[in-house]
Amino acid sequence: MGSTDGSDRPREKRRGPVVLRRGQVQRSTTDQRLLDSIGPSDWVHADPWRVLRIQAEFVEGFGTLAELGPAISVFGSARVHRDSAEYEQARKVGAGLAAAGYAVITGGGPGIMEAANRGAVDAGGVSVGLGIELPFEQGLNPWVDIGVHFRYFFARKTMFVKYAQGFVVLPGGFGTMDELFEAMTLVQTQKVTAFPIVLVDSGYWGGLLQWMRDTMVGEGKASEQDLQLLQVVDDVEEAIEVIRRSVADVTGLRQEEMDASMIKEEAERRAANPPMMGI
Repeated sequence: MGSTDGSDRPREKRRGPVVLRRGQVQRSTTDQRLLDSIGPSDWVHADPWRVLRIQAEFVEGFGTLAELGPAISVFGSARVHRDSAEYEQARKVGAGLAAAGYAVITGGGPGIMEAANRGAVDAGGVSVGLGIELPFEQGLNPWVDIGVHFRYFFARKTMFVKYAQGFVVLPGGFGTMDELFEAMTLVQTQKVTAFPIVLVDSGYWGGLLQWMRDTMVGEGKASEQDLQLLQVVDDVEEAIEVIRRSVADVTGLRQEEMDASMIKEEAERRAANPPMMGI
């Protein structure tokens, strides 16, 4: 199909960086559709508009958490009751992390998330909740000091990883598994600097770890080294100590890398600009 001017070139229209041809060419302009108050309102649900919403979620999350300081993300089930031993354990984890100088980041919901946030507040620490829009209203628990609510899981998960120096994972369901394997994958593929992933309660995690070792590693789908990314403990104090020790190791490595890089840059600068010799 030729253009409207009779040439062999197809009809073409540019819309910003996008090129439209033939039947994709729209007669109205972007500005016209924006400023026209008469017309369908379904544009607010279109993919380009969603991109702006996604961008806004990242900007809001980055802006809110950029000055948070050292933090640990804690994951676990939303279905744990306040009078359960698991709730009390998570509360101790939150308090222990806060006492060690870490902000506590959770999904902001009930159950183990609430317990960890509550423990952080009890210990005088900073409690962060990253909520998510769900079909059933959940809301942020009352022990969240800094709360950010997200529409999109992937934006929320970025905040869990970007602003945490480690993960503590307590018993949980599908959401907990999602975050656990996300963290493992990012460390395994070196998308993030290695940080500790601590599983609390060997009784709960034992079956999964056994299957991973016997089936995944046994059939060559993963390596034994990959399983070393996980550290399993039963004691809250041990979990806190693993976090402190691992974060210190990683922080020290980063400092060594920074120092080596600065030395190299200085040597290259001196080589490129040798000092002038006096006459």
